[in-house]
This record gives sequence, structure tokens and C-alpha cells, in this order.
Amino acid sequence: MKAFLPSLLAALGSLTSLSAAIVEKPLEYKSGEVTCEGWHAYDDAVTGKRPGVLVVHQWTGISDHEKEAAHKLAALGYNVLVADIYGKGIRPQPPAAGKEAGKYKADRPLLRARVNAALDVLSHDSRTDASKLAATGYCFGGTTVIELARSGAAIKGVVSFHGGLDSPTPADGKNIKAKVLALHGADDPYVPAKDVAAFEAEMKSNNVQYVLIKYVGAVHSFTHKAAGDDNSKGAAYNATADRDSWIEMEKFLKQLF
Repeated sequence: MKAFLPSLLAALGSLTSLSAAIVEKPLEYKSGEVTCEGWHAYDDAVTGKRPGVLVVHQWTGISDHEKEAAHKLAALGYNVLVADIYGKGIRPQPPAAGKEAGKYKADRPLLRARVNAALDVLSHDSRTDASKLAATGYCFGGTTVIELARSGAAIKGVVSFHGGLDSPTPADGKNIKAKVLALHGADDPYVPAKDVAAFEAEMKSNNVQYVLIKYVGAVHSFTHKAAGDDNSKGAAYNATADRDSWIEMEKFLKQLF
């Protein structure tokens, strides 16, 4: 019996570790007549409802980068949905990605409709505490989550990682109910100083609670390891900015919820 007991405890421990895992899977939903395919991640060891975090992809659509972020957020106890703005099967690569992203940047109502459709799915998931919602996004996704806030969505906060900071309709800032955290590469050539100034002017004139953090030496895509390390290309990975921006996001979400 004494010899059997340690084996039994080990087996029970293994079963517990197997049952407490991050569940990750594709999730289909509709935005109007368009079928979208997001990516759902959550920790099945967490019981009851929990805060929901929407993640929005960069210009090529959902990739391993967003799935990794979703996994890490799920491990922190959040119910996570990676939104699919483009629609199922549409995963363009450069240069086609620029054209696809441009379609939505030129049609902000369409962009808002697509991201709100994903938020609606997340908010109605049985695991989500719909009173505790936030959104994060990368590059194109950073632009998108700010547009989500401008749409008046009932969310606590949004986090933009190296997103576009232009302000095409500054008056829309009055619709923002969320706190805004913008994590920006100080040397990002794709986000000109005039856009940063316009973003701040919009936030201030509409009394939005916001924080803008600029990472010295970081350019566009500083969280993307696949971007390489050559700043002269305008987009490059920066390990320090990647680490520090993630820490800022974690603190921001904890404060929200």
C-alpha cells in the first residue's frame, strides 16, 4: 500500500495538470453577411466568469504572433478572442496586405462594424464577465482598437501596440468610454509626429483618460520577432520595448479589472 500511494498521487497530479490547460481553437462568427474566423483562448482551470480581452491582428490577418499573445493572456486568467477583421481565409501577405488594411482604414465605419462584431461574440461567451472587457491590438490592430473605443463600445480600456495614431474625425473622441494606453515606438517612421500630436489633441479635448508611452530606439512592429532587427527598414523587433510594453499592458489590465 505504501508503495502504491506515491504512484496514485503522481497519477492524480498528472490528471490535474492535464485538466488545467489553455484551450486554444478557431472560432467562427458572423459580421453581417461575412463569415469570420477568430481564435479563442482560455484557461479551463478557471471557474466562473472572467474578464474578456479582445486581440486584433496586424495587417496580414491573424498569425502566430496574435495567437501567442492570446495564449499568454489566457494564462493570466482572461477569456481571449483574437478578432478576424478581414474574414475567414483572407490572410494577405505584403504587398497585398497593405491594400487589404487600407480598405478598412479608408472606411472606418466598416472597421468599427467588424471589430464590434468580434467584441459582441466575446461579451456573450459564457466565460466572459461582460462588465469587464478590454481590447488590445498590434499595428493595424492598434489602429482598430482605438476605433473600437471611438465607436462608443462598452469596454473598460484599449491598448494599442505600435498602432496608427491618426485622428481622422477628432469629434469622435467624445464617444470614448474606455481608458486608452498607446505603446509607441519613438522612432516609428510610419506614424508621423503630426499623427501623434493629433491623437493627443483628440484625447485631451475630449477628456479621455489616456497614457502614451514612447520607447526610445524602437520603430514600427517592435513586438514582432519576425520583423528582424534592422531599424533602417522602419519596422524591426526590439526586445526591450517588447518586454516593457507587455508589462505595461499587464499593469493596465489589472488596474482596469
